[in-house]
Amino acid sequence: MDTILRSVPLFAGLGDGDWAALSARLATVRVRRGDAVFHEGDAGDCLFVVLEGKAKISRTAQDGRENLLAVLGPGDLLGELSLFDSLDRTATAAAITDLTLSRLGERDFHSYLDDRPAVARALLRVLARRLRDTNAAMADLVFTDVPGRVAKALLGLADRFGTATADGCLVQHDLTQEELAQLVGASRETVNKALSDFANRGWLRLDGRSVVLLDATRLERRAR
Repeated sequence: MDTILRSVPLFAGLGDGDWAALSARLATVRVRRGDAVFHEGDAGDCLFVVLEGKAKISRTAQDGRENLLAVLGPGDLLGELSLFDSLDRTATAAAITDLTLSRLGERDFHSYLDDRPAVARALLRVLARRLRDTNAAMADLVFTDVPGRVAKALLGLADRFGTATADGCLVQHDLTQEELAQLVGASRETVNKALSDFANRGWLRLDGRSVVLLDATRLERRAR
């Protein structure tokens, strides 16, 4: 667990003394698959670091439709935005698999941050990356068709969760068909049609809540 925490940009490079001080402020939290870490509208009084498992960040429209914004795994931050403006959570975080998290409270976070400008700069880089990802996702919705977005989503999941095998890259994404559709902003039927087409072309093999990418080069071309 310490290895994952010390690889997080916020905490990388800390000396032993600083690390000991930080560790004393961290609490371990476990969340069962399907349960929420926090809900949209909750008070934002802490941040979390994913240690084990996968989480999804989503927003729900008034009519009940859900938009899946991101899938996060070990080393990723949850809920950091609310610590800067003291406003409520803007999205819901829920466990896709059983989750183990490290929790840092708002007061401890700010006192830790005050004397460490390098950590503040690292956090700004994390936030800048999130903003870039959001801008890219918005552009994809306008300029890229559904099959292209599906290909891009699969490649992104492969970068995070892929494992090399003899015949390709195994991506254990743990998403339902509906969640995968929410991730690319399309209907489940349209996404399934794209996946079937990719499978028929020999670019991938479907296997429940995982997929084996057999021809990543073709998928990369389709994602452009």
